[in-house]
This record gives sequence, structure tokens and C-alpha cells, in this order.
Amino acid sequence: MSEPQQTPGITTYDVIVLGAGPVGQNVADRARAAGLSVAVVERELVGGECSYWACVPSKALLRPVIAVADARRVDGAREAVSGRIDTDRVFARRNRYVTDWDDSGQALWVKSIGADLFRGHGRIDGPRRVTVTRDDGASQTLTARHAVAVATGSDPVLPDLPGITEARPWTNRHGTDSSTVPGRLAVVGGGGVGVEMATLWQGIGSRVTLFARRSLIPRMEPFAGELVAQGLTEAGADVRIGVRVTALRRPDPNGPVTLTLDDGGELEVDEVMFATGRTPRTGDIGLDTVGLTPGSWLDVDTTCLVKDVEGGWLYGLGDVNHRALLTHQGKYQARTAGDAIGARAAGRPLDEHAWGDHATTADQHAVPQVFFTDPEAASVGLTADQAERAGHRTKIVDLDFNAAQGANLHADHYPGHARLVVDIDRDILLGATFVGPGVSELLHSATVAVAGEVPLKRLRHAIACFPTVSEIWLFLLAAYRRDGD
Repeated sequence: MSEPQQTPGITTYDVIVLGAGPVGQNVADRARAAGLSVAVVERELVGGECSYWACVPSKALLRPVIAVADARRVDGAREAVSGRIDTDRVFARRNRYVTDWDDSGQALWVKSIGADLFRGHGRIDGPRRVTVTRDDGASQTLTARHAVAVATGSDPVLPDLPGITEARPWTNRHGTDSSTVPGRLAVVGGGGVGVEMATLWQGIGSRVTLFARRSLIPRMEPFAGELVAQGLTEAGADVRIGVRVTALRRPDPNGPVTLTLDDGGELEVDEVMFATGRTPRTGDIGLDTVGLTPGSWLDVDTTCLVKDVEGGWLYGLGDVNHRALLTHQGKYQARTAGDAIGARAAGRPLDEHAWGDHATTADQHAVPQVFFTDPEAASVGLTADQAERAGHRTKIVDLDFNAAQGANLHADHYPGHARLVVDIDRDILLGATFVGPGVSELLHSATVAVAGEVPLKRLRHAIACFPTVSEIWLFLLAAYRRDGD
């Protein structure tokens, strides 16, 4: 194992990682496994956005809402559900999973792998050089023999609207760390964060109005957004598609917020949350010192090495490269990049062929994503429209889940739909989308099929257990064959 080297005022490591979220932790772990010395720099909490304000708290909060909804779909269980969700216990559950925003456990994990943790703001200061400034103003200089990996994540974007500063809107952080239920909540944005937050807060007692410019979860198949909108409406939310907020007013800081809408109306709410996109957290990390534009997304190659930086030492992982703003995809990139850093440091050749050890091929072909709404929406690979625009000859297979008895046993009148996008020239799946209760557990099988390019003639031999929701695979494949392909 390589060790850090100290000279007066400077400590040299093989690898410096900016950001100690899941992405930064994974690249650090892989680099350590390759025998390299590693410094990890974090200016907030070790564990990052995912652990404290995004994936973990949102799912901890959503699970009670979905559990109650699932029970209400089953005769006999439905009658046992009475009263309202206990919000104090829901928030307490969230607090347990975010360890009361105490990152000491994750900081110990960084130490356990043999990496050194530096708390403070890390800023690139020229090639292979990072300055870390602590909250007390003291600074330390680190240099990297082989790599600096940027895994600083992203920040929410607030639109430039009249009155937005006065309105003091929520972002995803307020949406997951608040312990007070607003009586009326407006959620602006129909993407994954918007639909999950609308599901959550409607489920625990808010009267939610959700605004989306065009559709819900537009990166999935159109039917996914339609079924999620239907589920939110049935839960009591007011879903307004094609209506935009044009201004906000909150003259009393403790009073309601008034939204001005482009259809001529107004809406008064107690809080408003914007889920209208993300921007890379690269504005103040010294990109200008290596010829890059501060605040920009990082353009990377298949190993996540940043292009247009001389010397081949700067890597961009996770949100900052804008490939897929998903924790699991960032961790995949980090594992791949960590292995590439180790290989390059040892002078070994890289396997950068498609699906090779040092290629992030899945970023283009097999990105899985799940939105924990009611019903859930899950997809991997290309949508039908994306496949057509990419020039593939395809067959689209659509089925409602009630074709599978396992789905009907899971939930009476199971609400859901499934789609396969098949490349008819190669007899493989290009994409799959499932919408329905619990479909997140179907997604990995679809991801294996897409990433593995499993021929459908072989896939039909993967037998789904009876009676399970996964039986839908049998019916989808049978429908494909009946169509003469």
C-alpha cells in the first residue's frame, strides 16, 4: 500500500477525492483496494446529499405512505387501516435513517478503509493540487501523484421569478428534513423529485398542488407519468399539467405564499417547493485554475477522465458529469473510475471496450431508475421514442399487469402497465418500463436483460415463480411471440 508523503506545508497522496458522498466513498474504496493512498475532502456531512437530504430520507418518509396505500388495496387488510398516519413517528423513522444528521459513523468508515478525511472546502489550485480550507480559516495543501476525483454532486436550481426570494421556497432539502406538515403545499416540477415529494406530503396530510409544464416524469414512457398523475389525483392531490408559476408573494414571512399562474389564476399555499432541476456543484472548486469554466458540467470519457485537461489526472464522477443524476449510477461510475485509476497508476492496460472493466457503457444503454410514487414507476434502457430516434428497428410490447395472476393477488384490481422495447434485428431488449405497486423489485431483472443483451429466445427460459408479480415477464414475452417475431 502506498502511503502519504509529507513535506513542509504539503501532503502528497496518490488520489484526492473531493466529496465524501456515496460516489466519493466508492472511488476512494476502489483506489484503496488498488493499493493507493487516498485523501477524501468534505465540506458538509460525510455521506453527502443522498444520505441526509435525498435518497435515504425521502424513502424513509415515503415507505409508510406506500405501506398504507398497499394495505388499502387488499380486501381484509383495507378494513384494518383507520385514522391518519402518525407523522411524529414517520419523522422519527426518517431521523433514525439519517442518524439525526450525525455523520460520525460514515467518517469512521472512511478511516476504516485507510483513507484520510479532511473536513473543509476543497479547491483545485492548479494541476494535481488541492487547497483545503477549514471553517476556522486554516488551510492545508494536498497534491496528487495520480488523480483528483471530483464527486461534489449538484445543487437545486431555483427559477428566476419575481418574488422568489421573498417566498423562501423549499428545495429537496426542506422537503426531506422538515418535521412540520404544511396544510397546503405547492410542488413545482414534474420530475422524479417533484412526484415523490407530492406523494410524500399528500400522504402525510398536506393538500398538495403539483405543477408540471408538460408531463410528469418526462424521461420515462408517457404512460408512466399518466399513471402517476392518476395515482396522485386519486390520493387527493391537485395535478395541473401545462400550468406555470409566473410570480410569488409572501409579504408576511410567517404567512402564506401566493402563486401567480400563467392561466390567469392565483393559488394561496402555506409553503411552495421547487423541484425544477439541478446544477453542478463545481462553481467554487477551482476549475478555472486548470482551464475549465467554473460552474460547468464536466465532460468525461468512458473512464470518467475529464476531457480538455492536460496530463490525464482529473476525473468527474456522479452528478457533476451530467450523465445520470442518480446515486446508483454515480457509484457505478466511481467503481469503474477507481479501477481505471488503479490500472493507470500501475501501468496496466485498460479494458475500455464496450462493457469492459474500465468503460461506463451502462451510462448510455442500461440506466435503471425508480420513482417511489403510488404506483411506483421503474424503467431501464431506452424508451420507445428514444429507440426510434436512435435508428433501431423495434417492436413495442404493452400489457396491463392484470394479465398476471400474481399481480392480482398482490393487490386487488392491481393498477399497472408494462412495456418492453425490443430490437428486432438483434432479438434483445433495449428498454423496459413498469408502473404499479412494488414494481421497483422487478427492475433488476430487466436491467440484467438489457445490460447483458440476453436474447429473447433465451430470456423465455427464465421462468417466473407462480404466483408473483414477476409473471408479467411471461406474458410480455408470449405477446411478443404472438405478434410473429
